[in-house]
Amino acid sequence: MQIVHTIADLRAALAGRGRPAFVPTMGNLHEGHLSLVRLARRHGEVSVASIFVNRLQFLPHEDFDSYPRTFAADCAKLEAEGCDIVFAPGEKDLYPEPQTFKVQPDPQLADILEGHFRPGFFTGVCTVVMKLFQAVFATSGGGAAVFGQKDYQQLMVIRRMVQQFALPIDIIAASTARAGSGLALSSRNSYLSDDQRVQAMALSQALQTLAQAARRGGNLAELEAQAMAGLRAKGWEPDYLTVRQRSDLLAPADATQGELVALGAARLGSTRLIDNLEF
Repeated sequence: MQIVHTIADLRAALAGRGRPAFVPTMGNLHEGHLSLVRLARRHGEVSVASIFVNRLQFLPHEDFDSYPRTFAADCAKLEAEGCDIVFAPGEKDLYPEPQTFKVQPDPQLADILEGHFRPGFFTGVCTVVMKLFQAVFATSGGGAAVFGQKDYQQLMVIRRMVQQFALPIDIIAASTARAGSGLALSSRNSYLSDDQRVQAMALSQALQTLAQAARRGGNLAELEAQAMAGLRAKGWEPDYLTVRQRSDLLAPADATQGELVALGAARLGSTRLIDNLEF
């Protein structure tokens, strides 16, 4: 496995190696990330994973400085999975000057849900992903990139960006990896205490209950409010628990039919967790 830190070295490492399959990460890798790498290896001739904690997608009060950085362990895991190249730029490598040109996503998709509670988040995500895509795919003219469905809205935003910019990149969605308890795997799970890990199952359970109730009919806003109240009663601070159309993340006219998704974001202690359930 080759580890490179600059865009020039990455492009040199990729030259002549065929179609890349790319997994962007912020490190602190877990089984969910590794499942993305395994999927990527089926969609390209050379597999690339990036490790970069992107300052642009963190709000001032969020955990950029304390975000877990476990580079040596991450590289060992990636090598064990057969990853070919790790791209691990420093901030000066990826942003040698202030990034004043940014990708502004469609506000109808990016300013709701996560974008509402984390304003500017998707601008930061789209900007770094566009820059990573340019670094990875410049020599091949295209390839595949793998993203997890746990970050459901992010996956939709990236897909829309690739479509509107006509990028020659296939976006591959990977199912959410879960612990045996049903908890969605996340790098931020490392913030949870043992007791909180048990309590954290309540988020996915609340989404299942909400989805079942929505299918039976009734006032959707009231069902969502009840789901939020149920989490609060268990000591959570929910930002949203909601049912939306999979196609555009707008509220459905009728939740008893169609392809829908229940999405939730809530804090347990100081840790903010997200999850979703298609139905």
